[in-house]
Amino acid sequence: MYFLPADIVTQVLNFGLPAPIDIQIEGANVHANREVANTILNEMRHVSGIADARIQQNFDYPKFHIDVDRTKAAGGGFTQRDVANALLASLASSADAAPNFWLNPKNGVNYRVAVQTPQYRVDSPDALQSEPINATGASSPELLTNLAGVERGTTATVSNHYNVQPVFDVFASVQDRDLGGAARDIKRILAEASRALPQGSTLVVRGQVQSMNAAFVGLGTGLIFAIVLVYALMVVNFQSWLDPFIILSALPGAIAGILWALFLTQTSISVPSLMGAIMSVGVATSNSILLVTFANDERREGHGAVTAALSAGYTRLRPVLMTALAMIIGMFPMALGLGEGGEQNAPLGRAVIGGLAVATVTTLFVVPVIYSLLRRQPPFHEEAGHAEATGSGKAGT
Repeated sequence: MYFLPADIVTQVLNFGLPAPIDIQIEGANVHANREVANTILNEMRHVSGIADARIQQNFDYPKFHIDVDRTKAAGGGFTQRDVANALLASLASSADAAPNFWLNPKNGVNYRVAVQTPQYRVDSPDALQSEPINATGASSPELLTNLAGVERGTTATVSNHYNVQPVFDVFASVQDRDLGGAARDIKRILAEASRALPQGSTLVVRGQVQSMNAAFVGLGTGLIFAIVLVYALMVVNFQSWLDPFIILSALPGAIAGILWALFLTQTSISVPSLMGAIMSVGVATSNSILLVTFANDERREGHGAVTAALSAGYTRLRPVLMTALAMIIGMFPMALGLGEGGEQNAPLGRAVIGGLAVATVTTLFVVPVIYSLLRRQPPFHEEAGHAEATGSGKAGT
């Protein structure tokens, strides 16, 4: 027994699959791939948080194999096709083999008419062998037992292919655990199972795990690219390599606050939380720019680096707090996750609140300290040194 995804959001994230985790074993060696699938299934059932683990393909479904004796059939005027068509119409109805419709003259609606042996009459192998077989060229009907032999066997009820290759699907759902944690444990199982794969077979993980990894890689790359782009933009704006570095020194505090907020609220890292991280980086950077810009203005007026840093932290205290508190208070209702579907956007609000709470403290206390340590020389000496370096470069050219 297993449960399919009931809500439309999960169905879309699964890309139509019946489970978020789909492990596919592709290859032409069906029997060896089946053994690998059974091994993976047995190991997955011991993973914490895994529910409804099963193999999509049923290999041992019971069947009756009917072997037609062509000599006996030809003696009575039957062919193997006649026997197959007669059994198909008797056991599975004549709806597909010989479609027939009846028009109701009262309402003008067509109704399909199908002929079939009642299932309760075919309740034993003897009843199956007593099925009458008739054909157009036959002199008289015959029983199935006079024309063919019936043997028991097994067969596969589902036969799937991917890129023309036969494939076995091992499906699994996640309960009371995040998908990423379960995927990490499954990855270790697949690493061991891949060693037993036959030649030409491949092991692929699809479903929501695949889309989750792609989304995390994309957002993580976007977060790093955003930091690099902001740094490059500030280098052009400040005409300095050092000031942007001082400004970005508040970002480690923002990232630490995001991780602490997600840990304390028992929220897993997800796409909304990474979006909140990008928002926190932007607000924390803007607050640091306010402080460093004011400190540079103070140093141009002749103040020392320590005095300029203290003055910047004191003067820009209210703007920094107003910006951070406005964002934190605005995200607080979202972080609670109340209402229908509120839990989907709650990680975004929690990440923003945690990141800005710690980043604000870092901006007001850590950034001034780093500024006072790295900007010890007066601005006039720095500009003179820069001019000398530029002039010597031109002379050498």
